[in-house]
Amino acid sequence: MRSIPSNKIKDALELAKAKCGISHFSKRVLKNLSGGYQQRVGLAQAIIHNPKLVVLDEPTNGLDPNQILEVRKLIREIAEDRAVILSTHILSEVQATCDKIVMIEHGEIVFADTLHAFNNYIEPNTLIMEVDSPPSEDELYAIEGITDVYFVTKNRIRLQFNAGPEITKTIIQASITNGWRLSEIFLEKSSLDGVFAQLSKKKHAGNKAPELVPVNF
Repeated sequence: MRSIPSNKIKDALELAKAKCGISHFSKRVLKNLSGGYQQRVGLAQAIIHNPKLVVLDEPTNGLDPNQILEVRKLIREIAEDRAVILSTHILSEVQATCDKIVMIEHGEIVFADTLHAFNNYIEPNTLIMEVDSPPSEDELYAIEGITDVYFVTKNRIRLQFNAGPEITKTIIQASITNGWRLSEIFLEKSSLDGVFAQLSKKKHAGNKAPELVPVNF
């Protein structure tokens, strides 16, 4: 079926089984394997003829958390020496396995770039800081650009702002001046769901959620 020359089938079979970690199940009936190993068999079938392109549709659907991690690892290994197109609606799957994203809605490409560009599509507007001597809410609201204050714990605070990223420098200086003893500060990245919602709203307001078609290269 894969047009492999008859004299090369045995070697191709052994290589695909080894690559997918199923050599020790060679004599087992497929239906008696776990869902994760059944997926591995499917991946072995997809690469046995050494294609330059592999297309996968929801490859971790129905798997338990451990099986998902195993299959994701296998997909990344397969993508080391070939292109992999992975279609999924699960955003965590995108983040865990993909390098580039093409988002398609109603047959139109509405986003096509790297995962890094997707993650940074929305400029961060919140930050997390941790201090040993926490200030009051009033002190934080007094900082120009701070629009919301939320105490995650007594010492860990989430701040929303409408200024640029340089707000971190302002907060660091305020900590030094007021003795907050700042131990950690970082900008929060926008969630994949947040970026996804913004893209959907911008491109096709009112339509159903678009499909993500991530691509590994």
